[in-house]
Amino acid sequence: MRSNIFDQANQVTQTRERWSLQSSKMLRVGFGADVLAAKGAMVAYQGQFEFKHEGAGSVSNFLKRAVTNEGGQMMRVTGQGEVYFAQDNHNVFTLQLEGDAITINTRSLLAFDADLQWKITTIGNAGMLAGGLFNLEVAGHGTAAVTCHGTPLVLDCSQQPTFVDPQAAVCWSAGLQPALKNDMKLGALIGRGSGEAFQLAFHGPGFVVVQPSEGRAVVPG
Repeated sequence: MRSNIFDQANQVTQTRERWSLQSSKMLRVGFGADVLAAKGAMVAYQGQFEFKHEGAGSVSNFLKRAVTNEGGQMMRVTGQGEVYFAQDNHNVFTLQLEGDAITINTRSLLAFDADLQWKITTIGNAGMLAGGLFNLEVAGHGTAAVTCHGTPLVLDCSQQPTFVDPQAAVCWSAGLQPALKNDMKLGALIGRGSGEAFQLAFHGPGFVVVQPSEGRAVVPG
């Protein structure tokens, strides 16, 4: 059989690296140690694996998860071989943590080493609002992978205040403490708002990664 689908560019990239991008949109992880990943992110695997729902890990995380459902859609991947992860044809980026930490919008989370410490974080005055206002902080030594809908932009928050749509924020320095900025006016209540009622406000030493998309629409339950 002949087809350009068999071109070398579409073949598996052989590597001894545990985490490797097979393309800009697909990640390969070689096992070893367990990985925590977003549920539904596995697209293929070779070898023997188990995929199990990952528990909350702590009472604090359990309570936040019960209220917000954030961080609740993770699975633990255990086995030997290699697993391929992807999400909605989004671009994939890996982050090598070297004793530091990063906060990830759970909508952008793809996978991370299970040995990393993780906790669900909230944004101070966000209350019960949805849309990336409850996030996941990972810390330690290991690798995490995030997805981005389009080409990301990295903004330096140290020079001046930076405001980001909650749906567009991919991840940011864990040392930053974003606040919720509310621009909702009376007009928004009668259908004449701008559609940009809330932003995340960042200011301080660090960065925020922004995607050129507000992601999938959240349909109220």
